[in-house]
Amino acid sequence: MRNSARLLFALAFAIPATLASQAPTSAPASSPATQFDFSIRNIMRGPELYGTPPTDVNWSADSRWIYFNWVAPGSSWRTPPATYRVRAVDGARPEKLTLAQRDSAGPYAAHAVVSADRHYGAIEYGGDIYLMDYRTHNLRRLTHTPARESNPILSSDSKRMYFVRDGNAFSIDLASGLTTQLTDLRTGTAPKDTTAPTTPQRKRLAQQQRDLFNVVRDQIADDSIAKAERNRVDSLRNPETVYVGSDRSIQSLTVAPDGRGVLVMLRTPAKSRPVEIPYWVTESGYTEPRKGRTVVGDGQTRVEMTYLSLPSAKLTRLHLFANDSLASFVVVNGWNANGTDVLFSAFRPDNKQRVRYTLSSTDTTLHAVETLDDTAWVGGPCSACAGWYDGGRRVWYVSEATGYAHLYTAAAHGGDVHQLTAGKWEVRDVALSPDGSTFDLITNDPSPFDEHLFSLPVTGGTLTRITTTPGRHAAVVSPDRKLVADVYSYVNRPPDLYLMPNRANATEHQLTVSPTAEFLSQKWFAPPIVMVPASDGARVPAHLYRPEDFGVKPNGAAVIFVHGAGYLHNVGNFWSEYPREYLFNILLARHGYVVMDADYRASEGYGRDWRTAIYRHMGGRDLQDEVDVSRYITATYGIPAKRIGIYGGSYGGFMTLMALFTAPDYFGAGAALRSVTDWAHYNNGYTSAILNLPQNDTLAYRQSSPIYFAEGLRAPLLMAHGMVDTNVNYEDIVRLTQRLIELGKTDWELASYPVESHGFLRPDSWTDEYTRIFKLFERTIAQPSTSTVH
Repeated sequence: MRNSARLLFALAFAIPATLASQAPTSAPASSPATQFDFSIRNIMRGPELYGTPPTDVNWSADSRWIYFNWVAPGSSWRTPPATYRVRAVDGARPEKLTLAQRDSAGPYAAHAVVSADRHYGAIEYGGDIYLMDYRTHNLRRLTHTPARESNPILSSDSKRMYFVRDGNAFSIDLASGLTTQLTDLRTGTAPKDTTAPTTPQRKRLAQQQRDLFNVVRDQIADDSIAKAERNRVDSLRNPETVYVGSDRSIQSLTVAPDGRGVLVMLRTPAKSRPVEIPYWVTESGYTEPRKGRTVVGDGQTRVEMTYLSLPSAKLTRLHLFANDSLASFVVVNGWNANGTDVLFSAFRPDNKQRVRYTLSSTDTTLHAVETLDDTAWVGGPCSACAGWYDGGRRVWYVSEATGYAHLYTAAAHGGDVHQLTAGKWEVRDVALSPDGSTFDLITNDPSPFDEHLFSLPVTGGTLTRITTTPGRHAAVVSPDRKLVADVYSYVNRPPDLYLMPNRANATEHQLTVSPTAEFLSQKWFAPPIVMVPASDGARVPAHLYRPEDFGVKPNGAAVIFVHGAGYLHNVGNFWSEYPREYLFNILLARHGYVVMDADYRASEGYGRDWRTAIYRHMGGRDLQDEVDVSRYITATYGIPAKRIGIYGGSYGGFMTLMALFTAPDYFGAGAALRSVTDWAHYNNGYTSAILNLPQNDTLAYRQSSPIYFAEGLRAPLLMAHGMVDTNVNYEDIVRLTQRLIELGKTDWELASYPVESHGFLRPDSWTDEYTRIFKLFERTIAQPSTSTVH
C-alpha cells in the first residue's frame, strides 16, 4: 500500500485535483505531450493502460469514509478488484482495506436496511448478519455460521432482527440473543402415513380387529391422544411445516417487520435443455463440456408469489396478472416504515406488462399502484426502481408512461398519482434522503450526452442541479447530506472518484487516479458529436474522428464502429463503455481513416420510442441508421461506399453481418466479432422481449437473423469469436460458417479464440483480433500506403 500511495502521489500532477465548471478539452492529437506507443499491442492492454474505475461506491454511516472497489493503477489485467476506503476530505489518499477491516462489515453500512426509528441498520455481509447502531456507530455481529444468512430486516419495534437461512425465516431477540425459527417451508409434498393399511384386504382385517377387541380400540385411542399432545407441544416449540410442492422451489423470503407474515417467492424450474459448451484448453488435457444457458422459447423459470401468514402458517397464492400467469421475475422493493405493507414490481412473461403492487401483512389483498402496458416491451432505465416515503403512506416509482422514464408518486394503495419530473429526458437513478424529504436523481437533463446529480423535494417543484461539469456523474450523497462522492468521467478522461460539497456549482476534488502515468502523458482526443440526418427524418447522434484532427492526410477511406448490446449508450461526453474501441478509433484516424460511431435506434438514453424502434425487426431501423451514417460520410467527405468499412462486437457484430448481407451497396468490408447469427439460438430474457417467441413469431426471427441473408455477402468479411463464449455461443458462428461454405462464398475468414468467452480477457487475444481488423481495412478499403501496425 505504501508503494501504491507513492504512485498516486507521483500521478497527482497528471490530472487536475479539481474539476472546473467547463468540460476538459483535448489538445490537438497531432502534438502529444510525450512519445506514446500507439501500437495495437499497447492500446489493447486495456485496463493495464487506462485503469479500472472505482465501483460500488458507498458511505460509512458517520459520513467520514467513502468505500469502493478498485484496482490500483498499473496492475495486471489479472488483478481482481479490492475494497478501498478514503477519508471524505480534500487531499485524502485511498487505502486498501485489510482482511479484518473488510470482515467488520463497516464498508457495507450504506447498504443496511434501516429500522423504522432510524436508530439501527440491518446488514448482510459474507453470509452473516450484523446490526449497526447509528447513534453510536457501533457494529454488532449477530451470526457467525457456515450457513448463509440473508435478507435481514428489523422488527417494527427494533427489538428483533428477522433474517433468512436455508430457505426459512428466523428471528433474533436483540436483548437476549435468542434465535427462533419462524417458518418450516419444505419442497415436495407431505409424507403419507405408511402404517395405515392400503389394500382392501388389509383394511378389512384392521376393521375386524377394531370390531372384536377392546384392547385394540383402547390402543388406538391412546395413540390418538398421544399424537395430539405431541402436535400441541411441537406447535409451541416449532413452526408448522408447510410443503410448497414437488414442482416448485423456494427462491426468496421477505419477513414483514411487524412479524405477521412472510412474502414467499417460489420458483417453477424450467423444463429445458441447456447448451453444452466444450472447454478446449484445460488443465487435464481433455476437452471438458460444461452446461451453458438455455435458448429462447425453450422452457423458462417462472416466479410464483405467495404470502405465508403467521402464526397460522397459511400459504396463499397471489394472483398477479389477469390471465393468472406466473411472473417472469419480481423485484421486492421493500416494506414501509411501519412494517405493515410491502411494495414489489412484477413483470409478465410476455414482457408487455409491469405491475407495481402493495400488499398488507394482515391480509392478502393486492393493491395495484401502477400498471404499465407496452405494445413492444416494458423496459427503460430504472424499470424496477420503486420505494416508500411519507411514513409509508405513499410510494415513488419510475415509469416510461409518457415515453420517457420519469419519477412518479402515488398513494400506498393506488390512486392520487403525481408526476414529479417531465421532459424529453430520462431519470436514470433515484435515491431517497434518510430524512425522507428529498429525492436525489441522476438524469440526462438537459442533454442525452451528459448525466448529472439533481435534488428534488418529495413534494415536487424545481429540480436543483448539483453537478455542473459536462460528462457522466455517478454520484452518491453522504448520509449527513453534506457531501457527494462522485465517480466522474469525460469522453477523453476515464472515471475516477471525486468529492464535493452537496450544493450547486461546488468544486469537485479528485480522490483517485486510475489511469497509468503512461496514459496520462497523452492529451487524448475528445471526439465531437455530430447529428446525422436519418432517412425517416430523425437525427442520429454520432462521434466523429477525422484524420485532420491528428495532423494526418486522409487515406480516402472510412470506418463505422457499431456498439454492442443494442440498448447501450455510447455517444456522449463520458468515457465509453468501449474504451479499447475508442483508442482503436483514434489509431484508425491517425492512419488516415474517417471514423464514426453512432447511437443507432435501440440505443439507451433517448426514450421509449428510440428504445423500441427495433421491435420484431432487429437489423431493420437500427441498421438503416448505420446506412444513413454511410451516406453521410459519402456526402460529407466524398468517400465512396466501397471504401467504407464497418465493425463491432456482439450486437455490433450482428449489425455488421446484417450490413454486409442486406445492405452491401453501402459497405466495402466488415469485421463481425462475437456475433449473434440466428436469434432463435440466443437467450430468452433479451430476445423474447424484442422478437417475441420463435415458435409464435417466425417472421420476426427470420427477418432479424443474418444466417437467412448470407447469400447477400459481396464484401470481404472477418469473423472473430471466442470458443468458450457463454453468452453468444460459438456454435452461432459455426452454423453461419457452414452456411457460407454451402453458398460457395469465399471472401471471408474466421478467427477463433480457444480460451476466450464473450468479453475477451487476455491482452494477446485482443491484440490478435484488432490486428486482424486493422489489416482487413488496410487490405480492402484503404488507398495503398506504407502504414504498418505492431
